[in-house]
Amino acid sequence: MHKITMLGTGLIGMFYTMTLHANRGRDRVAMVYSRSEERAKAFAAEWNVPRYSTDLAEAINDPETTVVVIGLPNHLHEEAVRLSVQAGKAVLCTKPLGRTAAEAKRMLDMIEEAGLFGGYLEDLAYTPKTLKAVQSVRNGALGKVLWARSRETHPGPHSDWFWDKEQSGGGAIIDLGCHCIEISRNFIGKEVRPVEVMCWADTQVHPIDAEDSAVGLVRYANGAIGQFEVSWTFRGGMDLRDEVSGTEGTIWLNHWLRTGFEMFTAEGEKGYVAEKAESDTGWLFPVGDEVGSLGYTAMFTDMLDSLDQGKQPMESFYDGYIVNAIMDAAYRSASSKQWETVVLDDWRGSDEAGGGAVLTDYDDEHYLIKEERMPDGSKKLILKHKTTGAMSQIAA
Repeated sequence: MHKITMLGTGLIGMFYTMTLHANRGRDRVAMVYSRSEERAKAFAAEWNVPRYSTDLAEAINDPETTVVVIGLPNHLHEEAVRLSVQAGKAVLCTKPLGRTAAEAKRMLDMIEEAGLFGGYLEDLAYTPKTLKAVQSVRNGALGKVLWARSRETHPGPHSDWFWDKEQSGGGAIIDLGCHCIEISRNFIGKEVRPVEVMCWADTQVHPIDAEDSAVGLVRYANGAIGQFEVSWTFRGGMDLRDEVSGTEGTIWLNHWLRTGFEMFTAEGEKGYVAEKAESDTGWLFPVGDEVGSLGYTAMFTDMLDSLDQGKQPMESFYDGYIVNAIMDAAYRSASSKQWETVVLDDWRGSDEAGGGAVLTDYDDEHYLIKEERMPDGSKKLILKHKTTGAMSQIAA
């Protein structure tokens, strides 16, 4: 059993506490911190948390807790990690780890130098569909992964600090791109080095200094491309979709707008529908198990089981650092309008390129380009001569 200090009483703190109290059944939030005494007191009462505080250090140093969960605004992450390390406690930090790669690297170094457990709470990498799809990819079902696309769009975040570039570190990229980038990394392979990024970002709708929309391409050393699409301007709820293409197959995932639970109501749902839902009338897509569908259940199971077993979780502080480095390159690219190198001061994966075309022998003289069944039922083969490069076609 772990007794936990929860830092933050917003939506994410609520989802985290809801999951922890219902998940393994033995882990409990014993101390909660909020900058507002009113919110801290109300949160503690709602979730049966015995103690609360408006003092960050006091909450972290609570003598009964051994794990700190950070669900705070981005600009407070580093200080919370520093205090947690000084207290000698395991730390689980919400995404993004930092506002920049430099900030994330300092947090990573603090955790590792102290020999403490650090988990990166990247929930969308833990959704049931994603975990199943990643295992299929690792089993070889898609062959070599060539392209992974991840999309997260909605009408915008729920708290004021998200919209403040200084506190958040950016806009839709820092808020949503971190999810999409890490999902693609899981499909392409975390051991494969991210090389460079091309990104478009703009403020299309909102009167803010940060971007509210962005599309980016991340090129990996093995030739694969990770594509992210993020926006705070999408209307109609929250759109969470992933696609993966390989030499031998394709996966399509729709996590949210098509949940398998569809309902029409003219009267209204008369309550909460789902995160970022914009209406409670008309066609609705409620979610039976929201925290499970968004990955929180599997995420905390992995985090706390890994802590118990003394091993690294699927998503570590190091993963958070890599994601921040990729986002840094995305921001540079959005400004320069060019491909920008992903700067990694600490790379622990492979430096092998492994890119290039996938060559399939047809015979001693030809490569097989494609096999196709025609409308009349016959089969046709497209071939390339190995020496001359000439293309030809034959009946199969």
